Amino acid sequence: MVQPRFGRPNGGSVSEASSNLYVANCGPSVGLSFDAISSAFSVFGDVTAVHPADDTGARVVVCFDSAPSARSAMDALDGRFPEDSVSVARTASELGIDGLYILHEFVTIEEEKELLEAVDGRPWKSLSKRRVQHYGYEFLYNIRNVDSRQFLGELPSFVYPILKKISLFPDPGNSERRIINQLTVWICGSVNEYPPGVGLSPHIDTHSAFDEYIFSLSLAGPCIMEFRKYSKGTWCSVLATSSNLEAENSGDVSNYIKKAIFLPPRSMLLMAGDARYAWHHYIPHHKVDKVGDDLIQRAQRRVSFTFRKIGCRTVDGNQILSFADGDSYVEHH
Repeated sequence: MVQPRFGRPNGGSVSEASSNLYVANCGPSVGLSFDAISSAFSVFGDVTAVHPADDTGARVVVCFDSAPSARSAMDALDGRFPEDSVSVARTASELGIDGLYILHEFVTIEEEKELLEAVDGRPWKSLSKRRVQHYGYEFLYNIRNVDSRQFLGELPSFVYPILKKISLFPDPGNSERRIINQLTVWICGSVNEYPPGVGLSPHIDTHSAFDEYIFSLSLAGPCIMEFRKYSKGTWCSVLATSSNLEAENSGDVSNYIKKAIFLPPRSMLLMAGDARYAWHHYIPHHKVDKVGDDLIQRAQRRVSFTFRKIGCRTVDGNQILSFADGDSYVEHH
């Protein structure tokens, strides 16, 4: 069925009252079915329909039978944080996910400046809502993998100090595994730039494409990273249509555990083991993050460096049996 299209009045004017309300951070991909959304908004008036605003599954248009009802909902809810929102940890021990580690101030302010100047002096590739750079190997979003035959060359010298520091990172596995050896040559490095308010959708990095350790360095701006662990090891495709997302999420949305951690600028996050294979990670589309009693504004940009080694390590089959690569998976750093 063809979905209706919505937009602002000509010229972007909002003076004319509308019965249609655009709602962000709301939809099937964040665990809210259209029926649940309709029920929640019905306290403000009769809801005639709930439509996806786009294909992310995280934005909807709630249609009321009258403009005053839409205005009442907006006045009551705009800018308000949900009372049952997940608490945000500041440390890995507080978060309590096996295999997840975070080091604050992993780089200095001067090193951060040098890294940002280095990537800004190189060409960016523009995607729908962010810009990226790839080194070593390019991640191919259409096949959810890398082409190991297309080597882009050695990593640029400006990341060598980062690789050296990574070798000092706590090793969550066997002491014989030297992380630095996994990063020197065969690593895939990605640089992502996110405008304010833009996040990424829930995903697990492809098991068969990358090794066990995923490192993510946050620069320029802070964010919250959330994690989901599904009871049956299932998830929804980021590329799925909103109608498919609605069907898959229309039942009990309590089939997953959700946790969150604050990533300040210059922090390095390591995901290994359970954190790497069993938990979906994503960044909510927020312009303001609530961390404890603090409201933290997203910066004008956030740049992340993601370090991964090409090729899959042999791991305990029982550990990832329920979380193996599947057709419904998409990687989206």
